[in-house]
Formats: sequence, structure tokens, C-alpha cells
Amino acid sequence: MPDSSAQLDLFGRAAPEPEMVGPATPTPEHLELASRLPAGLRLGTSSWSFPGWAGLVYARRVGESTLAREGLAAYAQHPLLRAVGVDRTFYAPLTAAEFARYAQTVSPEFRFLVKAHAPITTPPEQLRARAFVAQEPDRFLDAAYAIDRVVGPVVEGLGTKLGVVLFQFPPLVFKAREAPAFTEQLGRFLEALPRGPQYAVELRNRELLGPAYVDALARNGATHCFNVHPRMPGPLEQANLLGEAAWLSGTVAIRWMLHPQQDYEAARERYFPFDRLIDPDPQNRAQIAELLDRVLARGNDALVIANNKSEGSAPQTLFMLAREFDRRVRPRRPAGP
Repeated sequence: MPDSSAQLDLFGRAAPEPEMVGPATPTPEHLELASRLPAGLRLGTSSWSFPGWAGLVYARRVGESTLAREGLAAYAQHPLLRAVGVDRTFYAPLTAAEFARYAQTVSPEFRFLVKAHAPITTPPEQLRARAFVAQEPDRFLDAAYAIDRVVGPVVEGLGTKLGVVLFQFPPLVFKAREAPAFTEQLGRFLEALPRGPQYAVELRNRELLGPAYVDALARNGATHCFNVHPRMPGPLEQANLLGEAAWLSGTVAIRWMLHPQQDYEAARERYFPFDRLIDPDPQNRAQIAELLDRVLARGNDALVIANNKSEGSAPQTLFMLAREFDRRVRPRRPAGP
């Protein structure tokens, strides 16, 4: 006899059971690593809605749309994933209520890295070429717009769970003599933002990594976001070019975005469904581990965000990074009782 309590659709058929999102059981090694990592070091991925992470982050495979809606709570239960990057805000701002829903699903120790809306960091002439971003008036380095649509809702919704507000710039097209004008404008923009949240700036133009850029960050309490991207020097070279003034103001963000031998589209095709490492990158892993050692030794917190396109699977990238960092610092830890 059919179950009379089953919910029926318009055609009298039993509606499918809703997909349930549960966390994967962490391995003993991951639990042990998590217990040894410093409290100020948080690892996370760019977004969380990838069905291929079944067995790594999620207990079983469920659909992408279900993960987007309901996966964060399960994601945040993994002992090595204590942060996440919110990428969707690059395409359209979220409301304070939407951020609050995120905050309600994670522990007090969890942190979010939130990308600012693309028009704030993309000149209008370059923005017009990016079909995925809705056309808007010129908002490039518009502090009033950033406060109203990004900073205000983020702070109100996430509260103490906000780690970093990230201003990610694309490769900017200008002549070398125009670089000082950009850094001056960046400094004025950062100065106009309210104090309190941690702001970070990510560049794709290596020629901007100089004293004027450092000054724009340091005098406004912002930090440089170190990145792994084919257009940029390695993380340690970035650190050496900039000096400590560019990253001692607060939480340091590091984003491991793209394998040096790939572009985004090729990496997406090569690495899908993002369930394993395809192109391990031990050189950048070692550089990030060393940079983390420096940052944490100076009393800063650090937030590392990995993308699937860095090696093939962002969770696996972070698990390997945790192992590398632990291997590096373990000899200096005090011996147990």
C-alpha cells in the first residue's frame, strides 16, 4: 500500500526525497593535523558547492545547487576547513541578511573572505568586456558605493566571523607612467573606508609591487593579498619586493588561485570534477608554508584560500599544505610532557 503521508507532485507522483548534505568523516591524520595547527591559521576554499568533493568534504555526492544552498554547514565541520572564500559577491553584492544566514551556519572561530563587487576594482572600459558582470555606472574605486553595497552589509551580516574584505583587481591596462596615479587613487579609496574591517588588496600587475603601493596599504591599515597566479611573482618574491609594511597591519590573506602552467578555462576542463590532485605544485606549496611561518611568527593571523584550479582539488591542496606547514614547524615545537 502506498504511503499516504508521501508528498505528491502535480501529476500524483511521489516527490523525490530531498538531498541531504552531511560532512565527510575526517581522517585520523586530518584530526591530528588540525589539533597542531596554530589558532591564527585558517584554511579554506573558494566557495563550497562542488559535488566532486564527496568523500573529501561531504559524506556523499549531492547536486551543486543543493550544496550552494545547504553545503556550508557540512563544509564547516571539517577540522581543517575553518574559512571559506565568498566569490559570488564579485558578480553581484549580497545583502546583510544573506551574509547573516552564512554566519549562522558556522562556528564562532570560522572566518569568511569576501570579494568586493567587480565594478569597484575593474575600470569601466575593461568591465564592459566581461559579460558575466551586469553593466553599471562607473564604480571604479568608488568608496561610497563600496561602503553601501559591500562593507556595510558584510559587517552587519557576518560580524566577528568576517575575516577579510578583498579588493581583487584584474590585470590593469595602463602605461608605466600611469601607475603612480593608480596607487594614489587606491590610497584615497582605502582612506575613505570605515576602520574596523580588515581590507586586503590583490593585484595582477607585478609592476605595481613597489613603495607607493606599500604606502597606500600601510597608512590605511590594509594588507597585500599574496597570490599564486601566472601573472605574478611567487609568494615569497612578492613578500621580498614589498617588505613587511605591506602585510603587518592585520590578517594576511593568501590565495592559491591557478596552476602556473594553466589558464582558467583549460584548468577547469583538465581538473573537473575536482576530486584529486592532477598537477601537484610543490614549489608554491613550500613557498606558502614558509610565508605562513613568517607571518604567524610576527603575530599576524593568516587566511589561506585555495582554488580547484591550483592543483586539481582545493581541499586536497589545503590538506597537503597543512602537512607541509606542520612538517616545517614541528621541529621547533616544545616537546610534550
